[in-house]
Amino acid sequence: MERLFVVSILFTACCAVPQDLSGKMFTFPVESNVTRARLLPSGNNFTSATVCLRFFTDLTRSYSLFSTASTIQNNDFLIFKPASKGSFHVLTRGQSSNFYDLPDERNTWNSICSTWDSNSGLVQVSLNGNPSTRKIGFKGNLDGELSIVLGQEQDSVDGGFDAKQSFVGMITDVHMWDYVLSDSEIQQFAKDLNFTPGNVINWRALDFTIVGDVVIEDSPNSCQ
Repeated sequence: MERLFVVSILFTACCAVPQDLSGKMFTFPVESNVTRARLLPSGNNFTSATVCLRFFTDLTRSYSLFSTASTIQNNDFLIFKPASKGSFHVLTRGQSSNFYDLPDERNTWNSICSTWDSNSGLVQVSLNGNPSTRKIGFKGNLDGELSIVLGQEQDSVDGGFDAKQSFVGMITDVHMWDYVLSDSEIQQFAKDLNFTPGNVINWRALDFTIVGDVVIEDSPNSCQ
């Protein structure tokens, strides 16, 4: 009972000012169409983007890792894990780039980075520092006010959730940049070494709100 009280105080505090979540993780303990963390970006209107995070799950079904929606498109920048092993889908303004045979494992920490450049439309995924081939995505700017959610896949702005696509597990070290990270910078992130934090979403100064059964806990050493 005492621990729940402490957690509730932290939940209230996290809504007030950006929090340094270094050494912390979000735990999503239940399948749900409600539970989520909403991340508030420092800006909108992107010509390029990189999203990196670490996750731990035992799910065998499909789930969302990072969902960005706007009034223009509900899948503006989505990192989605299908049920098939080694597969990841990245959607940019609704256009899906599908990647296969990546070295994902359950019940262990995985780091994932996804990059997108509007000029070429090229999208790439790196899992635990192992890059995929590059594939074509959306060509054009991601404009409009963005809604960014962890734990759910948005079919509308902060809505349209399906429990069977929800994330169950732990997520930490979420960062987003408004440019494409270099291969060496992605390697730095994957190895949990010193890297430049995201200038759009920064885990060390995170502006967020949480809904439902999200628990903020100390994170174990998640380096690969």
